[in-house]
Amino acid sequence: MSDPRRPPAHATSAFESCATPMAHIDGAFMLGRINEALCDWLGLDPAGHHALALAALDAQPPTLVGAARRALEQQHRVWLREARLRGALADRMADAVLTPLGDGLLLEVLPATPEAAAGARLSETLRGFAHEVRGPLAGMRGAAQLLQRRADTAAQRELAELIIVESDRLAALAQRLLDSGGKPHLAPHNVHEILERVAALASADDAALQVRRDYDPSLPLVYVAADRLQQALLNLARNAQEAGARTLGLRTRIEHGLRLGGQAARMALRIDVSDDGCGVPAALAASVFEPLVSGRADGNGLGLAIAREIAHEHGGELDFVSRPGATAFSLLLPVVP
Repeated sequence: MSDPRRPPAHATSAFESCATPMAHIDGAFMLGRINEALCDWLGLDPAGHHALALAALDAQPPTLVGAARRALEQQHRVWLREARLRGALADRMADAVLTPLGDGLLLEVLPATPEAAAGARLSETLRGFAHEVRGPLAGMRGAAQLLQRRADTAAQRELAELIIVESDRLAALAQRLLDSGGKPHLAPHNVHEILERVAALASADDAALQVRRDYDPSLPLVYVAADRLQQALLNLARNAQEAGARTLGLRTRIEHGLRLGGQAARMALRIDVSDDGCGVPAALAASVFEPLVSGRADGNGLGLAIAREIAHEHGGELDFVSRPGATAFSLLLPVVP
């Protein structure tokens, strides 16, 4: 007669073959069965873990055991964000989920995805950049003020004012990056005014650049952080210029019935930044948004990564299509009525 407490063979097989690292934990917080994925992830010997206590995996005691105790006592699932688990060679970071199963628990480990790891690397890079850039920005602003006072023509004074405004904007961005947990302040804006500032800055960099506009005049005001959105669009424009573009296209439209960031969006703003440059190299197409990835020897690989991070801050997405002579980056942002 079969033991009703023993899981059926098909359940055991599914547990062992599951790609998610998992383990069964008994009421004394000792590890029972561990699947192959968890053994591989932590570097454990599959034959030597049966007498292992859950506390032995906790690199920040008593965090993991405390969460397991709460899950068992309260009989509900407990999520542990960014848990530090002790591996055979080094500590590993992951989200841990503890689910009650009768008098025991199921531990599921959700390692950080490559995208999340890239985001962490990007955040560290940006904080270092923000710290270093504040001094030069203050010097630029002071020099621009002197030039503005000594300018002979209105055009020269306008250019000096542009430098001052952009220095202030970058200083504010740098400060926001240094403020822990800072989120963009959203307010209603006319996106075409932001695009016109981007066009002016791109043209100031290259007077021969032709800017072609295709705006939808019926667009509503959209809730965005204007300086952050301008930075994302400016990064896309400068990326086009660095690819040898002679023509820059700016296009706006409304899209309906999309999914953005895993959420349904009844209405979304689409901004296309297109160019006739050399395009994205095929070898970089899958990693072009990753930090420190660049197709140019003198590139820093941050422009597109920052643009995508800003899109995600707004609950949106950034994608592209590219071939030599025709590249378009599309920024999609949810429109809240």
